[in-house]
Amino acid sequence: MKKHMLSSAQIRAARALLRWSAADLAKESALGANTIRRAEVAEDGTSLTAANELAVRRALEAAGVEFIDENGGGPGVRLRKSGKEKPRK
Repeated sequence: MKKHMLSSAQIRAARALLRWSAADLAKESALGANTIRRAEVAEDGTSLTAANELAVRRALEAAGVEFIDENGGGPGVRLRKSGKEKPRK
């Protein structure tokens, strides 16, 4: 299954669900905080390279975020029910 591109709104929403700062996400994804901030202010899509987007996606998914594809209602995010989210550092 091909994964859709993340939107800046999805990244912001995922961070909010986890109560992570941009610096927290940067640390977890091994990217710079400015890279995260630039991605989050982009209007359409993000400014991330494919490799950086994958790093962000993996960090957020490892922390318990699920990305919801656009299926008529628009793309979104939610937390997995498992309750195994990483605590905020």
